[in-house]
Amino acid sequence: MSKKVFHVMFDDEEKLMHSAEGLVEKGIKVKDVYSPFPIHGLDPIIGVKRTRLAIASFMYASTGTALALLGMWYFMISDWPMNIGGKPSFSLIENLPAFIPVTFEFSVLCGAHGMAITYLLRNGTLPGVPASNPDPRTTDDKFVMEITTDENHSMSSEDIEALVRDTDMIELSIKDYE
Repeated sequence: MSKKVFHVMFDDEEKLMHSAEGLVEKGIKVKDVYSPFPIHGLDPIIGVKRTRLAIASFMYASTGTALALLGMWYFMISDWPMNIGGKPSFSLIENLPAFIPVTFEFSVLCGAHGMAITYLLRNGTLPGVPASNPDPRTTDDKFVMEITTDENHSMSSEDIEALVRDTDMIELSIKDYE
């Protein structure tokens, strides 16, 4: 049996959501959706799991907090203690209120940069890597739903095609792949 991939194109996100909901109710698993902007509410319909990017962000921000406190302790207490504005430089705890803004900002910096780098690495969207979207129009104003026969073992490609043709699609592309 040949493996096929169906790229179903829509011109409106509401039509895409309604069609995806109908196809999922009929037992079709949608592999992916390509769109020019995020479509809120689509992830639960097609079965996309919640991302762990927030956990990664927390770990990056915690690392930023630890590095900021360690750096300020080293620079201001251990290596070169200075009396600035009458503040004692005997320990980090005595100076902690003055270090809070810098600690917060460094935590945000590490969290944001770590999240951005993780996102780019995880999605394979680094500079110089070719795009994986099936149609360049998905970066402008079209929406493409990808369905494969690999993920829909219980249905034949003819059944999938018949169900897909009943949606509000504007274009259908069917390709064989290995």
